[in-house]
Amino acid sequence: MSHIASQVDGSVLILKFDRPDKKNAITYEMYQSLADQLNQAGKDPAIRTVVIGSTSATFTAGNDINDFANNPIVGEESPVFNFLFAIHNFTKPLIAAVSGRAVGIGTTMMFHCDLAVANPKAIFSMPFVSLGLVPEAGSSYLFPKLVGHVKASEIFLTGRDIDAREALELGIINQVAEDEFSAALKFAQEIADQPPTAVQNTKALLKSANHEALNQVMRAEGKLFAMAMQSEEAQEAFMKFLSKRSK
Repeated sequence: MSHIASQVDGSVLILKFDRPDKKNAITYEMYQSLADQLNQAGKDPAIRTVVIGSTSATFTAGNDINDFANNPIVGEESPVFNFLFAIHNFTKPLIAAVSGRAVGIGTTMMFHCDLAVANPKAIFSMPFVSLGLVPEAGSSYLFPKLVGHVKASEIFLTGRDIDAREALELGIINQVAEDEFSAALKFAQEIADQPPTAVQNTKALLKSANHEALNQVMRAEGKLFAMAMQSEEAQEAFMKFLSKRSK
């Protein structure tokens, strides 16, 4: 079971994290399912836009630490890299509907989405340093470009949370809405009604200046992230995190 719910609404593909008992923590299997469905949607002319959301009040708790601890990231053929490059190279509009807490990749994937809507209770969190890790998904490149170096440094190095209001002010999301999914779906349907070639060409132009640089950054981040996962520092941070969660 991939724990990724999917359906098609007209020309919109809807993908939702569906592992509520684990706060939608993402496993390798879930990463591969997302990658496969995005790659297929990219080739399907009937799909014009994609919405990524959640079936529960948590968007995602980030990576499943137990799964990652037992299955270290090895090379660029891992499900994690498959997803990261699938979302980075996706040629059609991606819209995120953030229902609640979005940890780690739950936040960094926003930087690859074309639009994003969040519930007022949404919390964005990138606690990589706190876990003995480094930023991933190209966030060390994309986030400073979005918010500036000093603000990105503050958030990455302290690991502090970002609420929905601040996320809107920083430009991480487009809109705050009580019904974030309906608002995201409305965006998706409006864009799906536009001429598809013009939409895809415009997205390509918007991303073209950063595309190759981002490929290089994502690979560099991935190597450092994989090394950090095996470090004593990270293992201690994971144990501390799991101990807190069990209390």
